[in-house]
Amino acid sequence: QVQLAESGGGLVQPGGSLRLSCAASGSGFSIYVMAWYHQAPGKQRELVAHISSGGTTTYADSVKGRFTISRDNLKNTVYLQMNSLKPEDTAVYYCNAEGVAGYPPRDFRSWGQGTPVTVSS
Repeated sequence: QVQLAESGGGLVQPGGSLRLSCAASGSGFSIYVMAWYHQAPGKQRELVAHISSGGTTTYADSVKGRFTISRDNLKNTVYLQMNSLKPEDTAVYYCNAEGVAGYPPRDFRSWGQGTPVTVSS
């Protein structure tokens, strides 16, 4: 079983920055895609950004040019650098990972517990 642990959320003023981290742990796994989602109060969970094992990235239109996703494959860790934060970025941010684990290898999809981000003056 692959577990994800997020960190880095908090309260920040509009225009500020935060960096989220998410580390995967377990044994006998390979991660293909890592991603960040967010869920604002009363809304559905939405994809923010994802990154393949080869480093190909995609972003939601709302965060393009402000957020950067990156990963360290040796550490099985994904990061989300969030700049020029806006009040509408306020949400709980969830890490997601997809890959194979175990023997024989089986597909898995894991979620972190979520880290809250509040953008307010």
